[in-house]
Amino acid sequence: MDQVAVITGAGTGIGKASALALLAAGWQVVFAGRRGDVLQKAIAEAGAAASRALAVPTDVGQAESVRKLFAAVRERFGRLDLLFNNAGMGTPGNINLEDLSLEQWQAVLGANLTGAFLCTQEAFRIMKQQSPGGGRIINNGSISAHAPRPNSAPYTATKHAITGLTKASQLDGRKYGIAVGQIDIGNAATAMTERMAMGVPQADGSLKVEPRMDVQHVAQAIVYMAGLPLASNVLFMTLKATQMPFEGRG
Repeated sequence: MDQVAVITGAGTGIGKASALALLAAGWQVVFAGRRGDVLQKAIAEAGAAASRALAVPTDVGQAESVRKLFAAVRERFGRLDLLFNNAGMGTPGNINLEDLSLEQWQAVLGANLTGAFLCTQEAFRIMKQQSPGGGRIINNGSISAHAPRPNSAPYTATKHAITGLTKASQLDGRKYGIAVGQIDIGNAATAMTERMAMGVPQADGSLKVEPRMDVQHVAQAIVYMAGLPLASNVLFMTLKATQMPFEGRG
């Protein structure tokens, strides 16, 4: 049986790398993201495997958009075996906590936390009804699920909350055979982390260049987690650039 995956934030970065790696591993993959043209360009990189992919423009922070995403999954594939809740955003690192607008706070909560919750709900609804039942959900928690960077209150708050969502949905998914886990990623080399090479603020007020790791290492970790039998689950994995200043941050 061909397995079906939904990846949010699949047009670029970690989402794109993971979606392409799953296609290469034989999965059928739904690429979800806000920009349809970017999703199509990502799928085109898969070559012949692109025939097993579907692009669905989606704003994960909007309930109706999420419902349409999973309706498209049902219509095209009839089942769902994996959801990777990867979509997310932050606020500019040069804005102090007290200067953030409510709109900025709510935008991050919508993309990072509400989006993961809405997608998890829809995944549960499919996975508990399909035959064979069950499935797997992987949440992108980030290193910020453990420790903040300066001026990152909205992002850090949502990533700490993702840890709670992971634990709660793993508990609630047991009765349906749904396994939920989390990957906390530190400094994968994507467009989002290019600023690391220029120097980023540290907790002591200094600027420091931070090492990055190949995003393909993250993609292969997702393939590993996704490929486990449902009798086993990676509840939490931390994958980071070895030399990045994380342990002892602050």
